[in-house]
Amino acid sequence: MAQYQRPDVVTTHIINPLIAALTRLGFSVHGTQVLSVRGRKTGQLRAVPVNPIEVDGARYLVAPRGNTQWVRNLRAAGMAELRVGRRREQIRVREIDNDAKPPVLRAYLRRWARATEKFFGMDASASDEELQRRAPDHPVFQIV
Repeated sequence: MAQYQRPDVVTTHIINPLIAALTRLGFSVHGTQVLSVRGRKTGQLRAVPVNPIEVDGARYLVAPRGNTQWVRNLRAAGMAELRVGRRREQIRVREIDNDAKPPVLRAYLRRWARATEKFFGMDASASDEELQRRAPDHPVFQIV
């Protein structure tokens, strides 16, 4: 099971709400989108900014912090909504196996290194073996 790196108070109460608000208004920060997914216990919609990545024509959601609440909710629901401004997209996802993660993780680290490499403990130049070793700590969902 993937670890979970809990966000600090500033991220939870200032940064994520600010990025989510800007994204809802249509100002995507480097491709950020708002993921809305039903809570697995409450059934209420939960929203969080995410950084989708495209690799070889397929789109993915990567959880740099590990087994987060949005990951657990998405596993349970299997579907969610991505939003930027007024554009909403209903999505279905499937979690990919650890063996398939390294190219996605490398692309994600290239695109989002500044904001997320601290959660991975490596950068995009990491070896394939290192990416494979860290793959179980970072859930990845393919948007289908």
